[in-house]
Amino acid sequence: MATPGLNIEEQKAVDRFRTNVVEPSMHSLVILDFWAEWCGPCKALAPMLEKVAAEYADKGVVLAKLNVDEEQFIASQFQVRSIPTVYAMFQGQPVADLTSARTESQLKQMLDQILQQLPVQPGGAPAEQPEQDLGPLIAMGENALNGGDAERAMGIFAQIVEMKPDNASAQAGLIRAMIEAGHINEAEAALAQIDEETAKDPAIERAQSALQLAKDAPDTAELDNFRKAAAERPADMDAQFAFANAAFAAGERDEAADTLLRMIESDREWNEGAARTKLLQIFEAVGLEDPWVAATRRRLSTLLFG
Repeated sequence: MATPGLNIEEQKAVDRFRTNVVEPSMHSLVILDFWAEWCGPCKALAPMLEKVAAEYADKGVVLAKLNVDEEQFIASQFQVRSIPTVYAMFQGQPVADLTSARTESQLKQMLDQILQQLPVQPGGAPAEQPEQDLGPLIAMGENALNGGDAERAMGIFAQIVEMKPDNASAQAGLIRAMIEAGHINEAEAALAQIDEETAKDPAIERAQSALQLAKDAPDTAELDNFRKAAAERPADMDAQFAFANAAFAAGERDEAADTLLRMIESDREWNEGAARTKLLQIFEAVGLEDPWVAATRRRLSTLLFG
């Protein structure tokens, strides 16, 4: 079964990459060489990489080669712009750019520095993967999601969850990506599968808030009706609040925030501070680290504290 957000060919590419690079990198330091048949400098560099990798094999170093013409999807994920490009990979993530090392001594010096800092297992026994090692991969998913590419974010987070099923941040990211992509039923199913202890994690609670808001999403006609009612009755707080709810659920977070901020400015105590409470719920659903949230929070602070 293909991972959500990836087509069949992309899924096959990811599976090959996992087998050839990610899995060996769980306990070894993988020198990942991006190359192509037509690349003269790549062919000149290859013998040196092979020689050094062989010499460092007893230290837990292995060489993996990736043809950018045959594996364009993987190369694009690493944003390879020119070749040869060479990375050091450990536990599924790039830990160093080795491209500048064009001599044996340069490469060995860089490898020695890396090996001093990482728990590479020369004997090939898998090392326990610290939770924080998934940070860059999770950041990649968050960047895709924040950039509006929810389908791609789904694929990234799904791969992380497959590697580390109990990672709350990855689980939450997958659910939020599903929501953004409009896969509400799938998001509900994924949330239901999370164990009770993991569900207490703030990241999961944030995803749960986002799901609850999204479930109330109106269709276009309904949203237009809410918008029209709010425009015709600017003093009607109930109409304004209903539109704010509908707007955010429909993905129009700017309109939702603007409406709630106007309500707070007009009467911050209305309905026991319901507008402020809703805005804070939106912040939680979007993510407190999100730039949009930071900017909107500043607007809220200005209203509340001058």
